[in-house]
Amino acid sequence: MSLREAEEDAEKEIHLPADIDWQMLDKSKFFILGAALFSGVSTALYPFVVLKTRQQVVQSQISSIRTAFWIVRNEGFLALYRGFGTSLMGTIPARALYMAALEVTKSSVWTATISFGFPEPSAAATANAVAGLCASVAAQLVWTPVDVVSQRLMVQGNCNTNISNNASHCKYINGVDAFRKIIKADGVKGLYRGFGISILTYAPSNAVWWASYSVTQRLVWGGFGCYLRKKDEERIENGGVVGYRPNLKTVMAVQGLSAAMAGGVSALITMPLDTIKTRLQVLEGEENGRRGPTVAQTVRHLIREGGWAACYRGLGPRWASMSMSATTMITTYEFLKRLSAKNQDVLT
Repeated sequence: MSLREAEEDAEKEIHLPADIDWQMLDKSKFFILGAALFSGVSTALYPFVVLKTRQQVVQSQISSIRTAFWIVRNEGFLALYRGFGTSLMGTIPARALYMAALEVTKSSVWTATISFGFPEPSAAATANAVAGLCASVAAQLVWTPVDVVSQRLMVQGNCNTNISNNASHCKYINGVDAFRKIIKADGVKGLYRGFGISILTYAPSNAVWWASYSVTQRLVWGGFGCYLRKKDEERIENGGVVGYRPNLKTVMAVQGLSAAMAGGVSALITMPLDTIKTRLQVLEGEENGRRGPTVAQTVRHLIREGGWAACYRGLGPRWASMSMSATTMITTYEFLKRLSAKNQDVLT
């Protein structure tokens, strides 16, 4: 039996809950609950972002664990949450914009691809990829200024004695102070430093992630679904074919595993671009008529400091952050959609 035939047989045996599209959601509940749930996720994962950012702007390779102990010993535990308030206040509207663009685009592209005769797996992967791409571009309008301000705050500290010579040495009291000083030094464009490379980093990353998530989830169900049956799964008869309806815990476990796999691959592929983006966003801007470094100059500085391996500084924390973030995000997101469904009957 071929792999495709095996997957088709497995799909016939496993009856998954119906997907919930944009039209089926209570929008007010969706955004209010979403803001609360994703704020909690951001709080739990924020220290990984700080560690990743610190590693990306130093001139030599330092392990993640050493960096974490160094920060806590010299600056205190709260230094792992430096810039969090700014990040959180910006993440709420950015996440709302992201979710709205994601769901609207996914629903529209899904309908279009099905009408063109695409098979369901291809339609799902295409809809997810296009939706992830569009959602990322829309959200970057808010996320980039938040990134610039919060990352400037993240790299402040006494322990960064080997920080890149080109990094900003301006001291900020808080997010508002950083915002004011960046505007004064560089104007509004200072808040959008790295916007282009942010799009190049996150838009393809989101497209790859959502497409990979769709494909990976189908493969996981096809290959391992028959082994994930729980005692309380419902055995059903459908046209003489015996099938199984996985419980919600099993569905969420498969979604989480698929998300983690897709997140790890996406982190590896886009790491060099993220390192360059972070460097651009924390470097000094125009000062005394001198312009900040370009992308090409930033790449040269990185290679001079540590070769091509320097582009992968912070890979460990970013890999862990993206994998855990993907897992918690998708399980939270699917749970949020189920809580926000207008008609709870669609969940069965």
